[in-house]
Amino acid sequence: MSTATTFQVIDTHAHLDDIENAAGAIESARQAGLIAAIAVGTGYESNHAVLDLAARHRGFVFAALGLHPSELTKELPRLDSSLQFIEDNLGSAVAIGEVGLDYHKRVLALARKDAQQSVLRDLLAIASKHDRPVSLHTRYAWKDSLALAREAGLSKVVFHWFTGFSSTLQDLIASGHFISATPAAEYHEEHRRAVREAPLDRLLLETDCPVEYGRGEARWRSEPGDIVRSLRAVAAARGLDPATVAAETTRNAMGLFKLEGIMVGQA
Repeated sequence: MSTATTFQVIDTHAHLDDIENAAGAIESARQAGLIAAIAVGTGYESNHAVLDLAARHRGFVFAALGLHPSELTKELPRLDSSLQFIEDNLGSAVAIGEVGLDYHKRVLALARKDAQQSVLRDLLAIASKHDRPVSLHTRYAWKDSLALAREAGLSKVVFHWFTGFSSTLQDLIASGHFISATPAAEYHEEHRRAVREAPLDRLLLETDCPVEYGRGEARWRSEPGDIVRSLRAVAAARGLDPATVAAETTRNAMGLFKLEGIMVGQA
């Protein structure tokens, strides 16, 4: 776990429902300086879980409802009800996510590109209809993801953990979108490049916890409090003071997700 800090930061993309002791991880994160976390859903059960977490940690955990492309095969038998659940419960959520496209061969073996794109179109249409920002998964699918966001007329999209081309980054920034930085900015060169090139007013912080970071024997499993590592990695990559990065990214997150009623220092 990262050392404590006085910086007030927001984790804009966390899989809190995948953490065994979410309450303990949340309390540790508070001690590390986290003032809010967006718990992203990945499917029907996950969406139920993040709504429950947001209700139990009101003012600190905020829900986003989604359908991850890697979960698409499992969700297909109840796809209509999954989509309807997302739309029906957006009043209790600040965003749609995690949704997107994943062109890794392991995911394509489960869900073809056209199937992923069809579902994403439906989800982006819901986001457009209800004016919700989107937390977008775009592995090896950066251009197609941006094209679908443009097709849906969206201007509030986070390309989470972005590692794509500089040209695509410039295009998504020109469209008013954001990218988010993870602890991988400590070592992953493509991610570090994106973090350096993105304007600070289009940058957010996240952990994507409980994903593992590092390489080889140095791999470690993340928690929400590791947002401090995201913060310091961004500051180092850009040659900025961490306090500046914390202030700007927190301001960006609060504005994009319209976070209200944040209860700093309360359980």
